[in-house]
Amino acid sequence: MRVCLACGSTRIDEAWTCGDCGHRPATLDGYPAFAPDLAAENAGFRSEFFDELAALEARSWWFRARNDLIVWAATRFAPECDRFLEIGCGTGFVLGGIHAALPSAELWGSEIFSAGLAIAAERVPSARFIQMDARTIPFRDEFDVIGAFDVIEHIEEDEAVLREVNEALRPGGTLLLTVPQHPALWSPQDVHAGHVRRYTAAGLRRKVEAAGFEIVRAASFVSLLLPMMFASRLRMRGATNDPDFDAIDTLRQPRAVNVALEAVMTVERSLIRRGLSFPAGGSLLMVARKRPGRETQP
Repeated sequence: MRVCLACGSTRIDEAWTCGDCGHRPATLDGYPAFAPDLAAENAGFRSEFFDELAALEARSWWFRARNDLIVWAATRFAPECDRFLEIGCGTGFVLGGIHAALPSAELWGSEIFSAGLAIAAERVPSARFIQMDARTIPFRDEFDVIGAFDVIEHIEEDEAVLREVNEALRPGGTLLLTVPQHPALWSPQDVHAGHVRRYTAAGLRRKVEAAGFEIVRAASFVSLLLPMMFASRLRMRGATNDPDFDAIDTLRQPRAVNVALEAVMTVERSLIRRGLSFPAGGSLLMVARKRPGRETQP
């Protein structure tokens, strides 16, 4: 159900008008905006990345491989999904993959930056989009699946986000997460991308469980390429304060490199699908289920 962020009422119509207090969210570029003050810029990400990301994603080994893993997890652990929300949908690249895999599901995308929503809507015109701060989600018991893919590492209050996600999921609903893993890999890439942390598997597990979830599957990925990734991060260490550092330069790879690295990731994904859990990897996938009748921990 929809929730009024002004008074907490659930008497909300299709136009998002509250039947109790009359509040209605602002509109930005045609989308309901629940955090309009944050829609243009904030410390967690640079909105000017969206246009170039939209051009790079479809041919980048990283985005293509991550998409394939996310789609596998969605169809494996939530094949009957009727309603799906992606938090931080960016340009809609992941949402497009979910639409192809679960064509009957009602898809929602949210993004704190309104600039990303128009690009996402072009990619997935059948989806519904809102501008939103993930720390205050205007839904309760609404979605079968909520995904946040390389999003919560940008947010200081990640535990508050996880609690909000729990509230917005239906009983037994599924959480899909991907995050950057291993604090030892921290580099200027993280700083300039707007990250506030890299996770450990144990640390993320504790936070997800404290928010009212039970873990269904956790899998490291970018594992076979981890030595290459570690070497790359070591080379970047001196560029933390470089104002000209380009956080998405690593995505601009020649076609031959993209093909080769994606082939390695295809092998890795095949092993994960067969149940192998790598002990380490540059990123972490976590699948969790909302515990019925359980209170979240403070």
